Amino acid sequence: MSEVEETINRIRTHKGVTGIVIVNSEGVPIRSTFDNKHTLQYAALINQLATKARSVVRDLDPQNDLTFLRVRSKKHEIMVAPDREYILIVIQDPNADQGS
Repeated sequence: MSEVEETINRIRTHKGVTGIVIVNSEGVPIRSTFDNKHTLQYAALINQLATKARSVVRDLDPQNDLTFLRVRSKKHEIMVAPDREYILIVIQDPNADQGS
């Protein structure tokens, strides 16, 4: 099993994780645990959000860069780890630890 597969499997075992999407630098999904519809939706929208967030961070301080982005709503928590070549997106249920 590849290192990427091992990492995905390790992340999936965390409580509340509902899915993982990995997109390349162009925003094209290359790995996902979701169906095609949700994969494309998360890939497109989160790629735009991460690009905008990175732009804001750099506008505030040109020597800085975005390393992690976390968005929490009532139903989901979306964690984004951008890199030069890939963006890792993890979606989890923020209420999983509360037994709901």
